[in-house]
Amino acid sequence: MDPKQQTAISDCVSKGQILFDEPLSRHTSYGIGGPAEAFFLPGDNKELARMLRIVSQEAIPVTVMGSGSNCLVSDTGVPGIVISLADCLNNFHIDGSSVTAGAGVTLGYLVNRCLQAGLVGVENLVGVPGTVGGALIMNARAFGGEISTHVDRVRTLTLDGKERIYRREDLQFGYRSSGFRPDEIILEAEFHLKAGPPETIADLQQRFLNERKARQPLKQRSAGSVFKNPASDLTAGMLIDKAGLKGTKRGDAEISVKHGNFFVNYGKATAEDIAFLIKLATRTVRQQFGTQLELEIRTLGFQPGYWEDEGLAG
Repeated sequence: MDPKQQTAISDCVSKGQILFDEPLSRHTSYGIGGPAEAFFLPGDNKELARMLRIVSQEAIPVTVMGSGSNCLVSDTGVPGIVISLADCLNNFHIDGSSVTAGAGVTLGYLVNRCLQAGLVGVENLVGVPGTVGGALIMNARAFGGEISTHVDRVRTLTLDGKERIYRREDLQFGYRSSGFRPDEIILEAEFHLKAGPPETIADLQQRFLNERKARQPLKQRSAGSVFKNPASDLTAGMLIDKAGLKGTKRGDAEISVKHGNFFVNYGKATAEDIAFLIKLATRTVRQQFGTQLELEIRTLGFQPGYWEDEGLAG
């Protein structure tokens, strides 16, 4: 990014914050990642829209992150500007059975506020890291339920600064996927839930949380599930386990002994360490079972073609 571009985006910021050469390891659940050329924390929706218009005019590459909970960032970092929504777009409102949440609202906050209001429908997401925006893009799923089930309306912003509103019938949610375009940012979503006894909701929430703690390595740094499940009755974790890969290490990275689809960082793992294990698991599962695994996590900053030798999109 040249000095003229740096000045242009710096002049755009009044309420938020712009940081140059910011280590993305500070902003991902993995604790891994090289620097972003520019890292932007918007102060509000208007400032976000203004920044998007500027970077479009300046032809600066844009990467949008939520809380960084499902990302593997390369050791060399990410070119252009990285926009983080983790500390903004956190408006939240409950009106009867209708819940409006900004894209930056954490899933933990959403779940707890709905519990307090006696609303049923999102308690299965307890313990899932990330934000509402990221969960909608990936159609977050846990214990048989998907976040998309209760969506009524979603408001987005295109990368050229224009707003769009989607109704439920406009969206095409699928397994770990949604119909949102890659050139837009989710601003907020409206959910329609049902009333229920708070004690019953709390019991369900605690049961889901206990199951998550029993099955997943929540005490180690990870990005959640690395791969999508190939089928409803065939999980990536099961295949990795059967391939004998649980506990395999590279540096401070490990394929968790607790859950084969969680790759963890014990402190000093690099992106290359995690990537080595990802490629190893992909190749071994394909060779042993004839199944091609597909990444669920986002990979940012890797060179074009980096993942192609194992049939992965990155």
